[in-house]
Amino acid sequence: MSQKIQAKKTGKRRWLTYLWIVGILVIVSLLIYFERTALLYVLATLGVTALLLIVAFADLGGDERSPDTAGNIAGPNTSNLANK
Repeated sequence: MSQKIQAKKTGKRRWLTYLWIVGILVIVSLLIYFERTALLYVLATLGVTALLLIVAFADLGGDERSPDTAGNIAGPNTSNLANK
């Protein structure tokens, strides 16, 4: 039963994403058509700034690694290759 609910939530979320894309496309198209480039530049700058902030504050690593192995990304056996 929970898989059906999860599938419905995923499908609903997908359609909401498509609705956002279409809405932004209409707004940008209208701004271009009515030659409101100054407003378009401001919105583009704010959008890129928001995207950069989201990526900057995202926890992409998930704190899965311990602090002593955080610097060793390639793995524990790669240090032996440098010594040979």
